[in-house]
Amino acid sequence: MSEHLRTALTLAANGVPPLPLREGKVPFGNCPACAKNACGGRPNMKAPGPCICPNPCHGWAAGTTDPNVIDSPTWARTWREAAGVAYHPGGAGLTVVDLDNRAAIAWARASLPATRTVPTTRGEHWIYRGVMQGANGVRPGVDIKSTMAYARWLGPGSGTMTELPDVVRALTVREPAPVRPVPVSVPSLAGGGQCPHRTPTYLDRGIAMAEQRITEAREAVHATVYRTFLAVLSTHGRCGCLTESHAARLFTAALAKGESHRHCTDAWTNALTTLGLPHA
Repeated sequence: MSEHLRTALTLAANGVPPLPLREGKVPFGNCPACAKNACGGRPNMKAPGPCICPNPCHGWAAGTTDPNVIDSPTWARTWREAAGVAYHPGGAGLTVVDLDNRAAIAWARASLPATRTVPTTRGEHWIYRGVMQGANGVRPGVDIKSTMAYARWLGPGSGTMTELPDVVRALTVREPAPVRPVPVSVPSLAGGGQCPHRTPTYLDRGIAMAEQRITEAREAVHATVYRTFLAVLSTHGRCGCLTESHAARLFTAALAKGESHRHCTDAWTNALTTLGLPHA
């Protein structure tokens, strides 16, 4: 029995799902039947599938605590070629904060609660109890390894493992992208007369109703956003009432419903085109 196989079986016995690593500290590639995810993927992957391949395919998703799989004839060749052992932290109920350099370690010591620590080639792994979505590059020199990720097994480390703190969870929360509404470019009122809509009550009520229509949409959100933009522009688009701040309010409501900025831009442009209004 190889040292790596012995390590893997010990991890599995303790509820930590291991997987073999090849040279370069990466998982073994998929077998021909699973190449390019043709089999659908392991059931615990982001896109669940029917894969029952006995080989250690699909990277981190191959991690298992079943000793009959780990020590099976189909994994035997892999263990003979393995250069190391990894594990799936999320499968063990853990999160690893991977610190790649001294600056990252200094930041962790100043910002994170102490927990179990494992030295790595270039830095340290800080291991917490609890799971979250893994993400790379959450700050300079810092990666998060938890669900849908693997971490190298470099020993049990030292220190008392503590609960995953909110400060670590917050590292993967991205600030919403700033709203960049399409500038409203419409002709001024013909003849230079005063626009009948330039009363705060009338215009604000119209924009508020449009925001509410988007916010309360329970289905067909794409279509609702387009129809709402079309309705607003058909009422206020030809007289020069609308400003970028009005458009920003509509875009913000659409983004809050999960629309992308690109879709909002396309919907706005299409509404202008349908009404024959000039684009910005």
